[in-house]
Amino acid sequence: MVVSSCERPAISEAYATASEASHERMRLELTEVSRRVNSENPFLGNKKWLEAEQAFAAFPARTDPGYREKLLGELGWAKLIYGSENEAISDLEEARSMLKSFPPQVRDPFELTKIEESLALAYLRLAETENCCAKPNPESCIFPLQGKAIHDEILGADKAAELLVEMASNPVIGGAKRDQFHWLANIAQMALGRSSDALPKEMRLPEKSLEKKDPGFPAFKNIAAKAGVDTFGLSGGAVMDDFDGDGFFDLVVSQWDSAKSTDYFRNRGDGTFEKLSQEANLSGIRGGLNMKQADFDSDGDLDVYIMRGAWLGKNGQHPNSLLRNDGVDRKTGAVIFTDVTFAVGLGRGFFPSQIAEWADFDLDGDLDLFVGNETRDENHFPCQLFRNDGLNDDGVYRFSNVAEAAGVDLLGYIKGMSWGDFDGDRYPDLFLSFIDEPNQLFRNQGDGTFIDVTSDKGVQEPERSFPAWFWDFNNDGHLDLFASAYNGIPVEVIQNLRGETTPPESRARLYKNDGKGGFDEVGEQVGLTMPMLPMGSNFGDAMNDGFPDMYLGTGNPSYDSIVPNIFISNEQGKFIDRTLSTRLGHLQKGHAVSFADFDRDGDLDIFEQMGGAYRGDPFYDALYENPGETGNNWVSIRLKGVKSNSYGVGAKVRVVVPDENGRERSIYQWMNSGGSFGANPLELHFGLAEAEKIVQIEVFWPVTGKTQILTSPKINRRLVIEEQS
Repeated sequence: MVVSSCERPAISEAYATASEASHERMRLELTEVSRRVNSENPFLGNKKWLEAEQAFAAFPARTDPGYREKLLGELGWAKLIYGSENEAISDLEEARSMLKSFPPQVRDPFELTKIEESLALAYLRLAETENCCAKPNPESCIFPLQGKAIHDEILGADKAAELLVEMASNPVIGGAKRDQFHWLANIAQMALGRSSDALPKEMRLPEKSLEKKDPGFPAFKNIAAKAGVDTFGLSGGAVMDDFDGDGFFDLVVSQWDSAKSTDYFRNRGDGTFEKLSQEANLSGIRGGLNMKQADFDSDGDLDVYIMRGAWLGKNGQHPNSLLRNDGVDRKTGAVIFTDVTFAVGLGRGFFPSQIAEWADFDLDGDLDLFVGNETRDENHFPCQLFRNDGLNDDGVYRFSNVAEAAGVDLLGYIKGMSWGDFDGDRYPDLFLSFIDEPNQLFRNQGDGTFIDVTSDKGVQEPERSFPAWFWDFNNDGHLDLFASAYNGIPVEVIQNLRGETTPPESRARLYKNDGKGGFDEVGEQVGLTMPMLPMGSNFGDAMNDGFPDMYLGTGNPSYDSIVPNIFISNEQGKFIDRTLSTRLGHLQKGHAVSFADFDRDGDLDIFEQMGGAYRGDPFYDALYENPGETGNNWVSIRLKGVKSNSYGVGAKVRVVVPDENGRERSIYQWMNSGGSFGANPLELHFGLAEAEKIVQIEVFWPVTGKTQILTSPKINRRLVIEEQS
């Protein structure tokens, strides 16, 4: 699409023609993906419903006591996950009634409990649909439920609580399942505005577990509706960054629902956003569970890469997208995006993927792209490393897949990744997070190849992980490594609230860099012992104290996965769960997370893309405004590369400030978009605590190996530092 009124860089005629053809081809490819949803996607399609309906209709009544009721229960469940709560409840109630009418010696107690559990979850989802979805407010679904979060329509929560109490007393129920029923019953009682005293004593949550650990800690408020970014839908990706170059962070959001196009929200600069998705040329650019931004063509504005097909195996062979930023249309104010995937050579091989990251792995001054794909069983979808080859003779940007030659064409179920120069040799190394396999760390050898150093560095665990990232959590100038654990189950939340110990396999790992190229696992020492179950996650200094905190979007596709999202405060290298104090414990499923000062008031706010995987489990995205009560100072830094890539991705930035004792203190960050599921702006926000001045800022540019020094810059403002040639 060529827009005459758009401020866009000059491109060759060949590139323009190839770009338009690529965009149209992608629209057609994604339309075809959407057409196949019902038959291929078990989360979004109606295939389970149709199959269950046919099986139930074909089975004669009473020929096998309990089996027809089992089929009716399966039909009810299929209707529930497709979003038809009332029809599901009707079928499940009927199946339950029929089973309970059987004599005890004939009735299958486990099948009855299974149907009753499905029914309780159906009532809980009905409660959410009729209250939190139909009448949302800033308090909706924030744990512990209170104030405006209390439900007006009480049928769903009331019926769920009744069933859960009954099932918890059933002797056939095991301990973990019983604890799960206890937890959900407490949620149902909260939704009704009732005290846990209404539950049997053994089911109640300890009162102390619901108290704020620090009543004075600042509470965030969900202002997504007020700001205009409360998109209602399923799980997906998000990038918050300045796409139009006006100094304010805009927002691009996707849903993995193959029928939903990508959305673009322009930041008006007054605390609100304007939705300009159609104007941005995004109609038909559908689906996507994750996305990452980068200036791949070094023209000074940010492009977006969207990943698709995750969790679907062979049915997830969907094309990913590279959206080129073609500047701002003067008439609409929208950034115009063109899908150039096929034009630049990124459309070879459609593999299921949720994770990709940009880095200049060969230090030639432009950004390359690693795509982690999902291989399981007999389906082989190798990882891809796309080297940026720049402009060819026809004036077209091109990428080449060099993964095999580089030694990183891996097969595995990859769910997280991060680039980072952990050994200080300037070349970015590669960490990969796997489901049900040991994680892997590859050292960049500086010659275009990588070597597996996982065993030597001891960073394999946990063997079922999800988000992961390099960061300097303790400000010692060396990159540490966080690897989340996705092995937990929702019941561990109530066990943790009761003060019970979380199993080691359900804990995250924090690998502290020893400064000599090695790592020591220190997670338990620094307080990371809580159960997490994270999906979308990211990090940023929300408290402006100079240490990066983290926010974890939690859950899994299951309807019983109702657990609070988690805010973990980094307090001088020690981690404390401040979820209750910050009021960030949303109970809906959390996906892509972005830390960004969207209102430019000097503190980091948090955007979270919300919603489940099943068609019947949508929710509103959240934008949590930082109350800014710490009073701490700050500085934000945007880099402009000259010999390096244009946004300085991979550069190491050190801010030196005096501490409270008059000594110098250093705060370190590396330019990147943060965690692996969600994207922060490519602008570093440094909290300075109570420091009233900056001694100096140092920028280390890996391409040249040079350190650039800026002395005595002012605090509480945005700085742009251009690389010295």
